[in-house]
Amino acid sequence: MLKFYFHPSPNPMKTALLLEELGLAYETIKVDTFKGEQHEDWFHAINPNNKVPVIVDGDTTVFDSNGILLYLAEKHGRFLPTDEKARGAAISWLFFVATGLSPFSGQAVHFLHHAPETLPYAQNRYLKEVERHYRVLDERLATHRYLAGDEYSIADIALWGWGNAAGYILGEKGLTDTPNVKRLHDEISARPAAARAHAIKEALTLKTEFDEETRRALFPQNA
Repeated sequence: MLKFYFHPSPNPMKTALLLEELGLAYETIKVDTFKGEQHEDWFHAINPNNKVPVIVDGDTTVFDSNGILLYLAEKHGRFLPTDEKARGAAISWLFFVATGLSPFSGQAVHFLHHAPETLPYAQNRYLKEVERHYRVLDERLATHRYLAGDEYSIADIALWGWGNAAGYILGEKGLTDTPNVKRLHDEISARPAAARAHAIKEALTLKTEFDEETRRALFPQNA
C-alpha cells in the first residue's frame, strides 16, 4: 500500500487532495513538524530535504509536493490533460505555483507571523509578491474555467493547497480581491475529495502550540 507522510500544511494538503481524487488506498503516516520529527534519522532517510509530503509507492519514493502531483497524475492517467496544448498549460501553471506562489506564500507567512523581529521591507516584499501571483492567476481564470483550460488538473489542485492559507497571509479579505481564483478555490473545496482530504488531519493528534521548540524545528538555521 502507498505510504503518505503528512502534516496538515499547504503542500501535504494538496497531495492529500489528489490521493483522494484518485481514490487510491494509502496509509497516512504523520510527521509532526511542530515537534521536529522531520529532522529525525528515519525521516531523513526518506527525504534528504527533511520536509513533508513524501510518498512511498512500492519501490518508488517521491518527495516535493509538485513532483508527487506530477508523478501520480502521469502514473494513473488522470488530472493531466492528454491534449498537447492543455497539457502544456497544466504543467506551466503547476510550476507557476511551485516556483512562485508557493515559496512567496511561505516567506510571507514567516515574515508576517514568525520572524523574531519585525522587518517591514521583508513583509512588504513577500506580501506584494503573493498578491501579484494571485492577480496573474486571476487573469488566467477570468477567461478559463480551470488553469489548463476546460479540464480540472493538478495545476488547480496545487493552487487549492495554498489558497487554503490565503487568509493567513492576506487577512480577512482572503481571496476576495481575486474573484476568479476564489471561484475556483470554492469549487474545489466543495468537492467530496476535498472534504476527505481535510478529514485526514482531524484524525491525527498533532502539536498545535507554536513555542520555542516549534521555532527551532521549523527554522533550525536560525537557532
